[in-house]
Amino acid sequence: METKEQIVQELNAAAEELIEIAKPKKGQIFVLGCSTSEVVGNKIGTGGSSETAVAMFKALKAVCDAHGLYLAVQCCEHLNRSLVVEASAVERYNLTEVTVRPMPHAGGAMGTAAYENFAEPVVVEAITAHLGLDIGQTLIGMHLKRVAVPVRLQYKKIGEAVLTAARTRAPLVGGPRAQYPENRS
Repeated sequence: METKEQIVQELNAAAEELIEIAKPKKGQIFVLGCSTSEVVGNKIGTGGSSETAVAMFKALKAVCDAHGLYLAVQCCEHLNRSLVVEASAVERYNLTEVTVRPMPHAGGAMGTAAYENFAEPVVVEAITAHLGLDIGQTLIGMHLKRVAVPVRLQYKKIGEAVLTAARTRAPLVGGPRAQYPENRS
């Protein structure tokens, strides 16, 4: 079993690598789906860790802040995978707020950590993010822009949880005669 410090180090490295590859613009949205149950070696939804969630949230929030990105944290299916964001993201992206307060067994440890540690937390129904990490197969795809592109990272796991990363791009349109700028693939 990895220590909380090792888990945070892996998360920091994975997030920085994804940001380096995806090259998001300032103000874009980084979505996180995370089962702390899976991170600590349990089946999803069976043994989350609030302590691990807080450490992971604070680490990823610092990375996002350093790159000028909004962080959106997905709650579990008991809250229909709604997300916790800062109030400023709601205003900028005209997000639909919902009325709920995540708790460890209805929202998950990570959703709860986000709600308790954002300066002005707001829970929103859905989001259209530009890049993200899915830790523990929490299915963040519904919260990514329409064309999601898998990103292979150095880390394949965070703790004991499977790690999946994605960036997004604009749809390629046209067909065989179309030409695409090299930086848009």
